[in-house]
Amino acid sequence: MKKFLHSFFLPSFVFFFLFTSVLSAKEKNKISVDDKSGKPILLGLCDRTAFADSNFSWWFDSEMDMYSVDSASLKDISVKMKIVKITLVMGTWCSDSKREVPRFYKILDLLGYDQKNLTLICVDRNKKDPAGEAEKLDIKLVPTFIFYRDSNEIGRIIETPKESLEKDLTEILLK
Repeated sequence: MKKFLHSFFLPSFVFFFLFTSVLSAKEKNKISVDDKSGKPILLGLCDRTAFADSNFSWWFDSEMDMYSVDSASLKDISVKMKIVKITLVMGTWCSDSKREVPRFYKILDLLGYDQKNLTLICVDRNKKDPAGEAEKLDIKLVPTFIFYRDSNEIGRIIETPKESLEKDLTEILLK
């Protein structure tokens, strides 16, 4: 009997663990449908690989390729970037997000930023995501870039930069 239970429950447990792991992995980069346009949007926790999907790559790649980074404005912050965590809230339906987010990723690439320290949350037109993270962050406009040092928020860039992404980022990090 003991042998039977062991041979039955162990494989069942392994199957359950693998199945739930696969389900959890699928939760990232979730594509949904925009209520207004009927077009695909990203919703919830995402990472940069989501922009490789043809629904998003046409604008992401194009904007990233066309943008010229003002590297002179970034010269004093590369060391400070290593200790900063970023939360980025965006909407793939939003024209400001389609413009600013690829540009921001190009800046991060130039700075050699470890994107494991970046949390990307995609929201619908009501600024909602399935986990309710955007609401906790008091998101009113997208994109919103939130910067943290030692778990404390040190600044935000909301919707459009005041001066430029590079200059606004530098101002936040040099505080």
